[in-house]
Amino acid sequence: MTVHSQRHIWMRVISLIVIGFGLLTIKEGGAVLFFDGVSRAAAGNYVPFVLWFNFLAGFFYIIAGVGLWLRRRWSMMLSTAIAAATALTFAAFGVFLYFGGTWELRTLIAMSTRTLVWAGIALAAWRLLAPPVSEVPAQ
Repeated sequence: MTVHSQRHIWMRVISLIVIGFGLLTIKEGGAVLFFDGVSRAAAGNYVPFVLWFNFLAGFFYIIAGVGLWLRRRWSMMLSTAIAAATALTFAAFGVFLYFGGTWELRTLIAMSTRTLVWAGIALAAWRLLAPPVSEVPAQ
C-alpha cells in the first residue's frame, strides 16, 4: 500500500466521522433548541450561546466532512476555522463561568472534547491533504 493510498483511506475515515458528528450535533442541538420535551429537560442548565454555536457549527461540520471526503484543499481551512471558532466559543464559555453563569458539567466536557477533536481534525487535514514536499533536484 502506497503512502498516497494510506492518506486517502485515513481521510475517508476522518470525513465519515466528521459528517456523522455533524449530523448528531444538528439532531441533538435542534432537539433542545426547537422542541420543548425530554431533550430540553435532560439538557438542564444549558448555555444558550454555546448550544446555538454548536448547532450551527454542525452544518459546517458536514460541509467540512464532504470537503475532506473529496480531498479539497479548502476543507483544511474550514477545519482550522471550525477549530478556532470552537476554541473561541470555549473561551467565551470560560468568561461566562467566571461571571457566575449557570451551567452543566457536560457542557465543559463537551466543549473540551470538541476543541481537542477539531484541533486534531484540522491537523490531520493539513497533514493528509497538503501536497508532499518534493525534493529539490540536485544541481
